[in-house]
This record gives sequence, C-alpha cells and structure tokens, in this order.
Amino acid sequence: MDNIPLSLYIHFPWCIQKCPYCDFNSHAIKNGIPEKYYIETLLNDLKQDLAYFDKKRPIQTIFMGGGTPSLFSADAINDLLTGIRRLITVDSTAEITLEANPGTFESGKFADFKAAGINRLSIGVQSFDDNQLQRLGRIHSAQEAIRAIEIAHQVGFENFNIDLMFGLPDSDKNTSLNDIKTALTLKPKHLSFYQLTIEPNTYFHHFPPKLPDNDSVFEMQQACQQLLAQNGYQHYEVSAYSQTNFQCQHNINYWKFGDYLGIGAGAHGKISTSSANKIERYWKPKKPEHYLNAVSQQKTLESAKIIKASELPLEFLMNTLRLKNGFTENEFTQRTGLDIAYLKKDLKNYIKQSLIIHHNQQFYCSPQGWNFLDIILEKFVV
Repeated sequence: MDNIPLSLYIHFPWCIQKCPYCDFNSHAIKNGIPEKYYIETLLNDLKQDLAYFDKKRPIQTIFMGGGTPSLFSADAINDLLTGIRRLITVDSTAEITLEANPGTFESGKFADFKAAGINRLSIGVQSFDDNQLQRLGRIHSAQEAIRAIEIAHQVGFENFNIDLMFGLPDSDKNTSLNDIKTALTLKPKHLSFYQLTIEPNTYFHHFPPKLPDNDSVFEMQQACQQLLAQNGYQHYEVSAYSQTNFQCQHNINYWKFGDYLGIGAGAHGKISTSSANKIERYWKPKKPEHYLNAVSQQKTLESAKIIKASELPLEFLMNTLRLKNGFTENEFTQRTGLDIAYLKKDLKNYIKQSLIIHHNQQFYCSPQGWNFLDIILEKFVV
C-alpha cells in the first residue's frame, strides 16, 4: 500500500563469538567471512524480493543488524548501499543505521562507515562494568566502549544509540545507575535500556546465572528511568529513550505496524499487498550456508504466510502499544483494514481499569498499563 511506510532490514549473521544471552541469528566466525559474495547475495536477494513484491514505494529507513555488521569493511557497506539504490528508490533523508560493536577493530572504521552513507550507529555496549562484560561474554572492555563512542563523536556521528542492559547477574540499583551515569557523560542521542531475559536455546538457558529478584530489577529500572528523564531523555517506547527528534525511525516503523523488506540470513519481512487487510510475513533461511545456496537458486523465501484477519489485532497491538503515544483510530484501520469498532469492544474493560487511555481518537497505555502489557495482549490471542 502506497501510504504505508516501507523500511529495509539487512541481516549480517556473523560474530567473533556468540554471547551467552543472545538468541538472535548469529554465528561465530570459523573460516572468515565471505564478504564480497555475501554483499552480492544480499543484492540478489533484494532483487528477488522486489520481483515478488511491489517496488514502487521508496525505502524510508535502512537498518543493518546482526550478528555484527561492523565486521564488514566500509567498502563492502558502500557497495551494498550503492547496489540498493540501483534497485529501489531510497528516500534522500532516510535514516541508515549500522549496528556496531565497540571493539578496536570495528570502531577504527567508523569514519569510513560514515563516508559510505551510514548516518546512525547503534553501539552494543551492554555495560560499562568490566566484570559484567566478562559475564556477558563481551569481547570489549569498558574503556574500549568509551573510546569507541568518543570516536563516533569525533568522526561526526551526531546520531547514535548505546545499548545497555539491566537486571544483570549480581547487580543492584547502583550498578545500573553507574552504567547510565557513564552513558550520559558520552552524550548519546538515543539509549536502548532493556532487561536481561533468559531466552531458550542460549547458553544462559542451559546454565542460568543468578539474577536479581523482580523487586530489585523494578527498583533498578525506576531509578534509571528517573535519571534519564532528569537529563532530557524521553521514554518513548518500552525500552527506548531519546533526546527530542532522535527517536529511532526504523524501529518506530516496526512499532507502528509499517511495512519492511528483510534480506539476509534469517531476515524477516512484512508487506501489505493488494489490499490493506492482506498482510504477508515472510522469512529467509537462517543458516548462512543455506541462505547463500537458496539465493543462488532463486529460492530465498523459505516461508511466507498471510496474517489472518482474526490475528491482526494482536499483531497490531503487540507493536503499537509498546509506544508511549500508542496509535490512532485511523492508523489501526489503515494498517489492518479492520473497522475500529472491532477493537474498541475488546479494549473497553482495559479503558475502565485505566490500563488503556482513549483520548482524541488515540489509544495508549497508562504507566500502569505499560507494566501489564502482556496481560492486555492475552485478550487478543486467538
């Protein structure tokens, strides 16, 4: 649909090593990265997607995630962006983000990434405590993280994000506050601050660390949120904080149930097709070798499905209610093709309980509702 924003997600599946908490599609490097071949494959993957989906809409944001995209050379990233622009229109003001680790090898390339067209970095710090970094399997030190962020400033990245975690093993409120205080001295425009959770199929799932209890974790979160607010960071999404006008536009498109193409090993996409209520999700093979082989055989869509109308309210709400401002009635109708009455009757009780606010045709969670978002969403599971 022409009036629904379109983004592009690009997945880079390699890391130097797998972190024990990570459940993303990432694979430790064994015999080097087939850099040139992977870039060529990504472009062929996009070409095949565009033959399958409507390619008239311009790309409004690009996000390169992983894995560790910053392991690739700046020349490779430049070739990728140049090739994308040959295949589809990219908006001249597009936010183009690259996830980067703060190790010396990656941060040494920041200036070249900027010259290649990257205008936003997302730097995976996780903590400024060396003991915590070691527990989390990170390969950088706190000082290396600080130095990387200083380099980002020096080479002209006005817009960058720092990833931090709380609720870490053997941590308390002061541990998290110290991380936030250190981050604030480095003046990022955006912070992602999220709780460590133990995910299936991770090392931590098989060998769980001792984590703080729920009350302690909530205390950490509240104290850090207060400090961030005092320093001008707006809490605009469950785990996202930004200075004015520096919200992550790519993620906002996800959370507002916009469309996105997904290329790369294990990438997912969501496209609204011939009518607003015909929404298709698709995904690519996860293992790099399977993905490379599939693209060469022009079989990149490992699987795809049309989202049923009965599933759309949950799909929509589990994204939009993450945002502090929620969604408008028009956005619900435009993005799902369903009448707003379909939703109002099921939200009625939550509005009475003051978990959901309905004001001026806008729905959003109250502060208490945000804390009980999972319970609200259970109503819409089919």
